[in-house]
Amino acid sequence: MYTGKTEKPCCLCGDRETVARLDLPPRAVQSMENSGPIAWRDIVGEVSVHFCESDWDLVTDLVLDTGMSPLPRCNVAQASLDIREDFEALLNDVREEPDQRALEERMLTDARETIERVESEGIEEVNTRDAVEAYVRLWALEDADRAEATE
Repeated sequence: MYTGKTEKPCCLCGDRETVARLDLPPRAVQSMENSGPIAWRDIVGEVSVHFCESDWDLVTDLVLDTGMSPLPRCNVAQASLDIREDFEALLNDVREEPDQRALEERMLTDARETIERVESEGIEEVNTRDAVEAYVRLWALEDADRAEATE
């Protein structure tokens, strides 16, 4: 019986032993490797990516020291996500796409608050995972907004 999202391997190397997880908005999928076939609009809820211990150290340095997102190197096939069921084919009925705005707004607000704390209190006072997640969320949504603006 399916009871929700399952633990996934590291999205960078595929190692099954993971130590950190980032929860991201569905549009973040567009920034990930091999994302072409995934219809991000059909994702229900957040997308989770997991990292093994050695890759988490790399991701932490990449985000906090270099200011770069790890998502372009993350394999979307290793992400944990839920896709809405295709009732349209079964029932010959067209359903509305899930509205991701509320989830994105909540995640963006949380990210901005965390980044503000990092900048005012210092990284030592904020959970490292929360800081990394905040920056990656912010950058992923900014990238998605830029991509949509050029379409």
